[in-house]
Amino acid sequence: MAKGAVMLLVLFTVLSAVSEAQLQHGPGHRTLSHGHRRSADPAAPTHLHFFFHDTVSGASPSAVRVIGPANPSSPTFFGMVNVMDDPLTEGPEPGSAAVGRAQGLYMGADQAQLGFLQTMNLVLTSGPYNGSTLAVLGRNCPLTDVREMPVVGGTGAFRFASGYAQARTHWLDKTGDAIVEYNVYVMH
Repeated sequence: MAKGAVMLLVLFTVLSAVSEAQLQHGPGHRTLSHGHRRSADPAAPTHLHFFFHDTVSGASPSAVRVIGPANPSSPTFFGMVNVMDDPLTEGPEPGSAAVGRAQGLYMGADQAQLGFLQTMNLVLTSGPYNGSTLAVLGRNCPLTDVREMPVVGGTGAFRFASGYAQARTHWLDKTGDAIVEYNVYVMH
């Protein structure tokens, strides 16, 4: 009987604490582990803007070819795989303030036109999202004016992230070096 009374008292205490928390914060209240609440409007995406610097030439490239295309003279680069650790900056100038790194790979995945399968982690290294990442996985046709790739996840402030990234080529030279403007819209 005494054990039953103690269990009933513990159950009552736990239920009271849960009810009190819901009264103070509301039933749908959620706090991220680092203490920042979501935006007051949960339907508003976070917008990130930066420039991606993909350097395949020179003594210190940020992207390297792991395997060449199946047909070296193919204009589509079908079968090529490049691994990248590209800087992300606030502006298009290479000396612009760093905001992160794009780490991943892109491969020639289209036999009819230049089209890559691109998978990358956007590793943010400054600002309010320092230490957080976004995972992007999708089709990137670099000769198209605007490309859209899905954001499929994230870490840190971007846990459970979903959204999309829009890429626009800002500059491209004959070696394949490129600067790409990114606008990323994320729900988290």
